[in-house]
Amino acid sequence: MKEKIKEALEQIRPYLQRDGGDVEFVDYTEDKIVLVRLLGHCAGCPHRQMTINGGIARILKESYPEIEGVQAVR
Repeated sequence: MKEKIKEALEQIRPYLQRDGGDVEFVDYTEDKIVLVRLLGHCAGCPHRQMTINGGIARILKESYPEIEGVQAVR
């Protein structure tokens, strides 16, 4: 599952990089939570939660319904 998540994040990454940000996969927990780290402009952006919930989580959950959620870590 971790490799599938990493591949999906590669599809999302160009959109974040276009705005000076990036995303890094950290882990996939036993509770089916994807942990990511936002980098660059995304790390300090006031809209980062919207990026996670409305973008990253939505895309990952559409691809892999077993994912329960996505959380950002520092």
